[in-house]
Amino acid sequence: MLGEIKIAPSVLSADFARLGEELASIATADYVHYDVMDGHFVPNLTFGLDILRATKAATDLPIDVHLMITNPDEMVEKYLDAGADLVSFHYEATAHAHRLVGLIKERGAKASVALNPATPVSMLEPIIDDLDMVLVMTVNPGFGGQKFIESSLRKLRRLRRMCDEHGVSPLVEVDGGISAANAAEVTGAGANVLVAGSAVFGASDRATAISDIRRAGLSGVSKTA
Repeated sequence: MLGEIKIAPSVLSADFARLGEELASIATADYVHYDVMDGHFVPNLTFGLDILRATKAATDLPIDVHLMITNPDEMVEKYLDAGADLVSFHYEATAHAHRLVGLIKERGAKASVALNPATPVSMLEPIIDDLDMVLVMTVNPGFGGQKFIESSLRKLRRLRRMCDEHGVSPLVEVDGGISAANAAEVTGAGANVLVAGSAVFGASDRATAISDIRRAGLSGVSKTA
């Protein structure tokens, strides 16, 4: 089934006045999840290239960049140049997903496609063999702290079946409303990378929060193994 559960704290929930300290507090995680919002594709603005470069310089963790932007074809190389190790772009934002996946991989990074809650996983059938990861949004993107959409569990199970049919095993990341309380449900449905924002950065002990989410996620895997 699934091997290990990876945790990717979202710095959208961090205190950017203390970036170095905040990143040090999540050193036991597997990735830094970096949300890029442009105010067009989603109704919010976040941070861009300069803060990504600062983040890259301040941590040894790989940077998992989630591009919630209307023009990923134009911008992806800039984020790769700034230090992205893994890039998720939205299927809904490009007509050239296969070409963009190839570009990301040619640059030595891992390529991921993100799906909004209303986008079916069947849209990925033509490119699933080429993906390093699929990011399933479990809230509508744009803001942190939203409630997990329960129908996402069915979507994760469909994605897992598709991967099995193709004989591939990309990472499956979930983003939105994830905490130790529902980690077992999402890993039981097929996820193995858990993005957590407020559940980590809202905790006084970030290492314990990361450990609790990971432990809960592993319990979901063991029930379905």
